[in-house]
Amino acid sequence: MRILRVERTMLIYYVSINILTFVLMGLDKMRARAHLWRIPERVLLGLTWLGGPLGTVAGMQMFRHKTRKPLFWISAVISIVLHLVVIYFSQNQ
Repeated sequence: MRILRVERTMLIYYVSINILTFVLMGLDKMRARAHLWRIPERVLLGLTWLGGPLGTVAGMQMFRHKTRKPLFWISAVISIVLHLVVIYFSQNQ
């Protein structure tokens, strides 16, 4: 029973942080076009490292935002690999 709770919690966490990251990428793009205050890159990258790399990549593609910034691509790829390793080891204990 405890294992199911951990799996559900992890799923909710990863879905939530990826949706949040995706939404913030879109919001930052809208604000950039309107010449308004922007979401700091460190916030977007932080969310990527905290488990939102799929939201980052989806936001980059959907909104054509930060696509020329190698740091975002590199961070997303490394973060995806890192979080897959975390998920793998958390499920195989």
